[in-house]
Amino acid sequence: MANPERASARTLAGKCFCGAVCYEVADEFAYAANCHCSNCRRTTGSAFKPFAGIEREKFRLTAGDDRLLIYGDESGHDAHCGQCGSLLYSLVREGAYVHIAMGTLMDDPGIRPNAHIFVGSKAPWFTITDDLPQYREHVTG
Repeated sequence: MANPERASARTLAGKCFCGAVCYEVADEFAYAANCHCSNCRRTTGSAFKPFAGIEREKFRLTAGDDRLLIYGDESGHDAHCGQCGSLLYSLVREGAYVHIAMGTLMDDPGIRPNAHIFVGSKAPWFTITDDLPQYREHVTG
């Protein structure tokens, strides 16, 4: 018998800037945050990376897997479009989870970032102006 929760899950689409790499992901994200670490800032060219985390098996490339530029290894890496450079996702937690760069989603996810993480290395020129909790490193507690 099919799981009714699983059958009702929406599928979201995402893609890079040039459209060469596309993906689908279940709208069943486990968490979402704004990461201010220096790596996320450098890889996005922005003050922080809004991301949503999900189990790896709920994510699927639909086009352009041969066009990915992978920085890292099979247990953890950033995946960019090799053509336009867009950061699409990061493979994390020993390869068990994918952190979707929320800016690459074409559809509106059912989750919003609920914290700022790694604010200990936040860009000094950026001021956080919302009321979300801020953590010096990872979420604690």
